Parts: sequence; structure tokens; C-alpha cells
Amino acid sequence: MFDDFFIRALVAGLGVAFVTGPLGCFVIWRRLSYFGDTLAHSALLGVTLAYSFELNIAFSVFIISSLIALILIQLQKRTNLPGDALLGLLAHSSLAVGLVVIGFLTFIRFDIMGLLFGDILAVNINDILTIYIGGALILLVLKLIWKPLFASTVNYELAEAEGLNPDRAKAIFTILMAGIIAISIKMVGLLLITGMLIIPAAMARNISDSPQKMVVYSIIGGLLSVILGLFSSLEFNTSSGPSIIAAALFLFILSLLNIKQSIKLKN
Repeated sequence: MFDDFFIRALVAGLGVAFVTGPLGCFVIWRRLSYFGDTLAHSALLGVTLAYSFELNIAFSVFIISSLIALILIQLQKRTNLPGDALLGLLAHSSLAVGLVVIGFLTFIRFDIMGLLFGDILAVNINDILTIYIGGALILLVLKLIWKPLFASTVNYELAEAEGLNPDRAKAIFTILMAGIIAISIKMVGLLLITGMLIIPAAMARNISDSPQKMVVYSIIGGLLSVILGLFSSLEFNTSSGPSIIAAALFLFILSLLNIKQSIKLKN
């Protein structure tokens, strides 16, 4: 079954969608969209270092993205700069350093388009194993920190007063964000991975009335986005990564119709 490149892409995409759903909900709740972009931009530096030292790309991206996340946490404590300024500084600096490193690696051929927009049709068995094993670990850790993370999202002071250690939960969540970017960069690329986190979760928020339903609908939205995106890519010969994000956008637009219908019913 896995000899077919399309089946491998479908299995890989569905695996990523299961993980991006719950994480994307917290990205929406905690307003961390730009933070996701920052980690995604830093992934380019991780890829270039992987090529330079012959490391596993997912491992290298995870290390660099985690390092950027921890640097951000420390800068927030040590400077008076607002969070968006720090995110912009780290995002563009890490992206620039990654591009500079690429300039020195003239002996290696880079698929820049694949890095930026992904190439899910090129995934292999090792990539699938990385996605499912890494994804399972991410979901397990997220389940363990769910209570303090969700409590601090609703009310940070109350979570701290109850001894839930929200700062630790926040730090672990940033590492989980680095993890999902590392295992999914080959699927949708570093420029589009944040869209996979945000758009299905945004769609789910439009049609759900509880956090639990939002998580479930976000996962379903991600799964449908992968299926619709890959089949439309096959049908119309378009890029697979952007097609998946476009499918997610289509589902989001449909969810807006539900909001309009709800407003009419209330009136």
C-alpha cells in the first residue's frame, strides 16, 4: 500500500492533521499566531544546519525551533520590549541567518520551493514514522499539561494561585509547537505550516460552543483539508501544500455561513 506516493502523502497528511487540531486551538485561544510564524521561519535555519552537518531534518528543525522558543521566553523576562517586537526580531533574524547559511552551502542543491511550500508527495516511510511517533508524543504531553495550560489561558492569575504552574505549562507548549513544525515542515513547508495550525481551528471556533467541540471540529477540519487538498491537487495538477491550505480556507468560509445563519435565527 505504501508503495503509492499518493497513499503515503495521504497517510502523512492525516497524521499531521490529528496533531495540529488541538495545538491550533491553543494557538487561537492564546493569540499565538505570530509565534507560530516565528518558529516556522526559524525552521529554515534548522534545515540548513541539517544539510551542513548531515543531521536528520526533523531533529535539527526541532532543536533550532525549541531554542528560538526558549530564547523568546528569556527575552520576555529580561527586556521591556513588547511581545510582537520580540517575535518580529526573532522571526526575521533566524530567517535571514538561514538564508545567509544557504549562500555558503554552494556545494549543496536546495529545493527552496519545497522548503517554503512543502512537498508532501515526496514523503517516505521514515517521514510517516516520524509524523506518527512524534505526533503521538506531542498529543500525550499536551494531554498531561492540558489542565494548567487551559486554566492559564482562561485566567493566568487564578491558575497560578491554584498552584498549577502555568509558566511551566507555557514553556512545554512552546516546545510542542516546535515539535509539530519539525515533523510537518516537509508536508506544507515553513511558510504554510502556521496556516495548518490556525485555519482549521478558526473554522472550528465558528461552529462550536465549547472547547471540547472546538478541538474535535478542528481535527475534523484538518482531516478534511488534507483529503480535499490532496485530491484537488491530483485533479488540477496544483501544488499539494498550498492546495491543502486552500481547502482549509474553503472550509473556513463555509463556517462563516453557519455564523450568519445563527445571527438570523437569534434575530
